[in-house]
Amino acid sequence: MQCAHQAIANLIYRYAECVDNADFAGIRDLFADAAFTGSGGTLHGGDAIARMFEKTVIVHPDGTLRTKHVTTNLAIEVDEEAGTATSKAYYTVLQAVPDLPLQPIACGTYHDSFELHEGRWRFAERRITLDLTGDVTHHLRKPEALPAHARPA
Repeated sequence: MQCAHQAIANLIYRYAECVDNADFAGIRDLFADAAFTGSGGTLHGGDAIARMFEKTVIVHPDGTLRTKHVTTNLAIEVDEEAGTATSKAYYTVLQAVPDLPLQPIACGTYHDSFELHEGRWRFAERRITLDLTGDVTHHLRKPEALPAHARPA
């Protein structure tokens, strides 16, 4: 059996893979029974969360977002007895498209909680803070919807 820390890290990394590949079904499955809080408020359940991604991000002709989500500074705390865990991690989103050379477009922090359900770890909640923003015009359908402090100049 996989240790709790590795199983939880794999969930966090799977999220990055799903977002980068525009795998909205994968996002739905990851957050099936979870809450997701970002600049637009809190959503509950995988269907609502996947729909938000479908409406928010730009899928490019190759079927991806042309991004790479890099997750670092991952700290996981597990309470085996309670079957719960929390984590905090930094993320950096890199993007390259024909009109935009490779560059970081967003940086922030994930604050996650997890629960053990039927022997498997799953997301209970993800709270995303956006700390730094670059040119997101090739990534978000409505960049002007970002909070004023996070909008590109």
